[in-house]
Amino acid sequence: MSADYKMQLAPQTLDNAGDQARPLLEKANAKLGFVPHMYEGMAKAPGVLSTYLHGYELFREASGFASPEQEVVFLTISRLNGCDYCMSAHSMLADKMSQVPADVLEAIRTDQPIPDQRLAALSAFTRVMFETRGKPTEADVEAFLEAGFEEQHVLQIILAMAVKTLSNYANHVNHPALDDAFAGHAWQG
Repeated sequence: MSADYKMQLAPQTLDNAGDQARPLLEKANAKLGFVPHMYEGMAKAPGVLSTYLHGYELFREASGFASPEQEVVFLTISRLNGCDYCMSAHSMLADKMSQVPADVLEAIRTDQPIPDQRLAALSAFTRVMFETRGKPTEADVEAFLEAGFEEQHVLQIILAMAVKTLSNYANHVNHPALDDAFAGHAWQG
């Protein structure tokens, strides 16, 4: 789902990026082997892309969530925000890199019950944080902790929400084309 409005500013590519955006795009290209269309759109305001990349890296490296858990959080938020691009990209990452069980990935993509109890609790709490705008009840947090998570994970979910809000909302107004790397996992809300 994208906004009716589509930004008219040209995407920032390796060929036309300004001084602030170019190093961010070059780093992405060196790391990924390509510059995702999403990054080219976010680079129209380099602070958005820089903040996204920094927060994303911190979440990936220091959230305390295992790789499959990270994808469940990102997928849950992206689905709730209706971001076709991020759902597609994180579906590919979940399938090919993060070892998210296929039935869990399919459940998130189709908004069905998640068959793994721990991952279901993680997704449910992420949804609570999203829907309450970060105001969970004591019972919500207790259920999350009883599923085996730690209190600091509450803040890590807030970080993931911030990161995905930047990318999901930027994608809504930029309408980036889906990169070939993610095409096999395309999703539409």
